[in-house]
Amino acid sequence: MEASLRPQKTAVLVAQRIVADIQRRGNKVGDHLPPERVMLEEYNIGRGTLRESLRFLELQGIIVLKPGPGGGPIVQQPDGSGLATALTLLLQFENAPYRTITEARTALEPMIARLAATRMGDEQLADLKYSVDQMQESLNDEDVFLEMNQRFHDLIAHSSGNALFGHLIDTLLHMLDGTAIGVDYPPHRRKAVHKAHAAIYEALAARDSEAAADAMHQHILEYANYVQRKFPEVLNAPISWTL
Repeated sequence: MEASLRPQKTAVLVAQRIVADIQRRGNKVGDHLPPERVMLEEYNIGRGTLRESLRFLELQGIIVLKPGPGGGPIVQQPDGSGLATALTLLLQFENAPYRTITEARTALEPMIARLAATRMGDEQLADLKYSVDQMQESLNDEDVFLEMNQRFHDLIAHSSGNALFGHLIDTLLHMLDGTAIGVDYPPHRRKAVHKAHAAIYEALAARDSEAAADAMHQHILEYANYVQRKFPEVLNAPISWTL
């Protein structure tokens, strides 16, 4: 016998209606939502339920609640932080190790690079080239190196033409932040990463799907092997939610 589905909480249902209305009205980032009295009438709910719905949407990054005159709920652009938190908690309660994330990247990113090779626009390619050049010029600056490393992978993922891949890679990179989990990138390793990025960029610029996928696969494998050799305890450590 199938278990009965738990009815959705009223506040969540109202939150769904608010999001649908944001899209229906064509609200943009920075737009104010209707005043509280208007929403209470429109959704036929109590003040407590409405405020719970708005707090839920704020946690999802869809709105921000600004106090005082001229404040209230204001539309925001949600980012991947909520997804990263939710996925981290799910994996933490599964006692999954950080190796899980590396394996996911090994499977996903070559396919993403293959798609990006035919879908990436000229402006996106120029941005990618900038990240490669900046990495080369800043090999002695680990902060810039890490920033350009993440930007490189983000750009390719978001240029794949598949929005889901963009958010997934954002999330995985956030969860596998080397500085947070104790992975160090000495100068010789930074040079190797820059060389790999340059090879991936050349394949993408040539619109060569197979070469882009192969170069990305090799790059992620080299990263995984490096971490396995130098920081095996990191890959075997359980994923945990940290701020």
